[in-house]
Amino acid sequence: MSDQELLIPASQTESAAIDARTRRGRVQMLFLLLACAAPVFASYFAYYVIKPEGGKTNFGSLVQPAQDANNAWFGIPLKGKWTLLVARPAGDCQVKNKSCIEALFLMRQLRVAMGRESGRVQLLWVNTDGKPVDPEVALAYDAKTAGFTVANLPADPKLKAEFQTWLDREGAGQAIQLIDPSPAKMMYFPVTNSSKEFGNIKKDLEKLLRLNHKGESLS
Repeated sequence: MSDQELLIPASQTESAAIDARTRRGRVQMLFLLLACAAPVFASYFAYYVIKPEGGKTNFGSLVQPAQDANNAWFGIPLKGKWTLLVARPAGDCQVKNKSCIEALFLMRQLRVAMGRESGRVQLLWVNTDGKPVDPEVALAYDAKTAGFTVANLPADPKLKAEFQTWLDREGAGQAIQLIDPSPAKMMYFPVTNSSKEFGNIKKDLEKLLRLNHKGESLS
């Protein structure tokens, strides 16, 4: 110990020690407060800087507000049923036309993937050119085993124009449209051959079937 330290009164050394302990305590308290506040700062940063989509959990695109569908467009009942709809010309929908066949295949597999709930989902192919469906395609995507109904566009020009406007809203004319039991289009999905995206669409449909039974009539 130095001579200078020996000359410091005991009261001053005790005061210095107390001040040092106080500073250490304040620093420790500051670190503790920062640790506790970190999640709050992180959430603010994520919300105001990164700006997430707001808790989006669906893969399909939600239609807001839902767009009413008209049974008269197709001549088959939509009310009380969950309907997956696609619009394609039969003349182009040959076995070698992947863009059409992939849409039909995706719809069929989605219905199968619903398992015991598959009876709650009907599949509708709107034949936009009115030509006969290729026999090979018709066999693979029939009503009895695949659950498909094929409907032509309405003959009435006004109804036909209404349907086309409804179909093409938000640029979704080539997408697979999901109609709820009300009936109204409330979501649409891209046509995809990705197994990951298929799984995401399946989750969307499963969630909707699980949470919504109101207004269904599948007899």
